[in-house]
Parts: sequence; C-alpha cells; structure tokens
Amino acid sequence: MKSPVVKRSIVIATHKTSVSLEDAFWSALKEIAAQRDMTLSDLVASIDTDRRHGNLSSAIRIYVLDHFRALSESGRGSRADKREGAGSRPTLSSGG
Repeated sequence: MKSPVVKRSIVIATHKTSVSLEDAFWSALKEIAAQRDMTLSDLVASIDTDRRHGNLSSAIRIYVLDHFRALSESGRGSRADKREGAGSRPTLSSGG
C-alpha cells in the first residue's frame, strides 16, 4: 500500500530542504500561497520563521489547519449573526 505522505523538496531562502506532506496539505498550501500572491517558497519560509517547535512538516500542517479554521469561523460567524442577531454567540445543543 502506498503511503499517503509524500516527501517533497523546496528551496527556502536559497536553502534546499524537504517536507513530508499529504497531497491535501500540499494542494492547500499552494492554494493559500496563490491567494496571498506569494510563491510557495516564500510562504513556507514564513511558516518556518514563525514556528515555535516541531518539524517543518508539522508546522505546515498546523498552518493550513489554522488557515481553514479561521475561514470557517469567519463564515460561520456571519451566518450566525444573521440568524441570532448581532452580538450574540450561537450555542451548542446536545443532540436533536
């Protein structure tokens, strides 16, 4: 069985390195770079500079996850404001 994790090479500030990422994370990373009008190398360099601990592959996964969480929360917040009135927070129900 083929591993879903693929090792890819990338140049960060003239330094060649490799990251091991699943295709979904790699595609999402390229999408984020395009949205920000950045090169993939520049985005990865930024992630590398900002990471506190862990390896670069993990930092990239966390970055991508945080990016899409933020988008999801901003979209959910605007829909909740329309449903429940501005300033109120949606509540979680426990089941049906």
